[in-house]
Amino acid sequence: MDLDAYVAEHGGEWRRLEVLVGRRKLNPAEVDEMVLLYQRAATHLSIVRSRTPDAVVLADLSRLVLAGRAAINRSERMSWRPVAAFFAVRLPAALYRTRWWWLTVMVVMVGAAWGLIEYVQRYPAVLEAWFGAHPDEALLVENFVGYYSEYRAATFFSAVWVNNAMLAAQCLASGVLILPVFYLLATNLISIAMMGAAMFDAGAGDVYLTYIAPHGFLELTAIFIGGGVGLRIGWSWIAPGPLMTRRESLVHWAREGMIVAVGLVFILLVSGVLEAYVTPSPLPAALRVGFGGLLWLLFLGYALLWGRRQSRPEAFSSR
Repeated sequence: MDLDAYVAEHGGEWRRLEVLVGRRKLNPAEVDEMVLLYQRAATHLSIVRSRTPDAVVLADLSRLVLAGRAAINRSERMSWRPVAAFFAVRLPAALYRTRWWWLTVMVVMVGAAWGLIEYVQRYPAVLEAWFGAHPDEALLVENFVGYYSEYRAATFFSAVWVNNAMLAAQCLASGVLILPVFYLLATNLISIAMMGAAMFDAGAGDVYLTYIAPHGFLELTAIFIGGGVGLRIGWSWIAPGPLMTRRESLVHWAREGMIVAVGLVFILLVSGVLEAYVTPSPLPAALRVGFGGLLWLLFLGYALLWGRRQSRPEAFSSR
């Protein structure tokens, strides 16, 4: 191989790579160009080393390849583009594509909870059987309100965040078997509804709603999303549709579930902050409930309106 001719042929690419490596900030097109030139330079280095091991050319080219690798790693570590794309496109699109599953779970669960509360109000013996005896009304209300301020806010936040994230994760992970999702949602439903029934029976229904609503809008929606998306994953292998095999359908919707799972961690983080700092705060009840309701409406707009826009094919083709 004629080394001088080889250097003359590819020297322009090497000089361009050196220019890009030396810049502190690169736009997306320049980053792509740098990666391409780095890959070519690495190939050139391998060829020169195996055919014409010239010490000077090898040293310069090795230095350039190492500098290119370091620059690429640096740009990848400092880039927020993947994070921004996840929250701006991938997560809302996944929430929108699974909307009918988690919206259905939401409607059914909320309706069942209110139905159970109404049923227990008509048949107080159910309440006594659940608690072992008719609960002391004053103590019940005191314990319910005190639950939100019993521990330090930071400690309480960590506990509820982890607990809710685990419940959502279990719903998602067990969705492939379908039946465990119904069990997890039912046990959570019964616990919340029986406490609500007891509070309404004690004449403190307004207190119950005031302390549940600020964080409950967002927190329960996240749990319903976990259950709904989990059921969608399970249904994917039962009815894969005409375009995919059972395996392909399961893999596809499991990937969607992973996107939602990551998003739920942050959604439940926000609801955990609300539960630890807003729900037990001395702010007026209307302000606490209104703040929680506003965040919930913003989330629904993000998942359904913005998600609809990002789920269109042109949104993905332009990323």
